[in-house]
Amino acid sequence: MEIRKATVNDARACAALMKHLGYLTTSQIMKARLPEITSHPDYHPLIALYDGKTVGMIGLIKSFYYERDGIYVRIAAIVVDKEYQNLGIGKALIKSAEQWTKTIEADVIALNSGDRPERSNAHKFYKKLGFAEKSIGFAKSLS
Repeated sequence: MEIRKATVNDARACAALMKHLGYLTTSQIMKARLPEITSHPDYHPLIALYDGKTVGMIGLIKSFYYERDGIYVRIAAIVVDKEYQNLGIGKALIKSAEQWTKTIEADVIALNSGDRPERSNAHKFYKKLGFAEKSIGFAKSLS
């Protein structure tokens, strides 16, 4: 297994992985999105390769606290192809995320996950890796 920074050339594989999360992202859309993400200094997208195939990804964002000094990292997306789960790929992606978080001197790594029955295994996975439930998320579409 290999974990590396995603590039624009990974657009097709990343779009396919996003479908596992329920987002119908096309290769063309991801190809337009990735240059902005990969060139932004506060974004750090990683992909996981297994036997040469892209089977996982994690999208990280460096963020600043409003309520105190310091920075934290938000996991904006994490996904492992369903056929490759339970092989340590998700754990390796989280470990790589934690390493980058330390490298940029952030003190917390956080994520949001939908409160739906199909996410229960993901929630168990996060808790197993030391994440704690801390808040309820809200969103409002403006379009």
